[in-house]
Amino acid sequence: MVVHAQEAAAIAQSFMDRLNEVILFPLITFMMAVALLVFLYGAFQYVLGANNPQKRTEGSKHLMFGVIGMLVMLSAFSILWVAANTFGIDVPY
Repeated sequence: MVVHAQEAAAIAQSFMDRLNEVILFPLITFMMAVALLVFLYGAFQYVLGANNPQKRTEGSKHLMFGVIGMLVMLSAFSILWVAANTFGIDVPY
């Protein structure tokens, strides 16, 4: 009975390692890059539309959404990293 439990634990550990390595952490990295692009787009909009209040407002909204997106992705990465290290799962980064 103990042997089966150890085998199941090893299989679950292997599955979680692959899930983190192939899906979760690369997805978080990709979404962080998207948030950075939204932030940069907002910065360019804000600077290029300096004379137009509507363009400045639109640019500042993109800046805010980019910062919020980066904070959410950083939080998600941190939570997954802490959880993975708590349970002894190897983190690819």
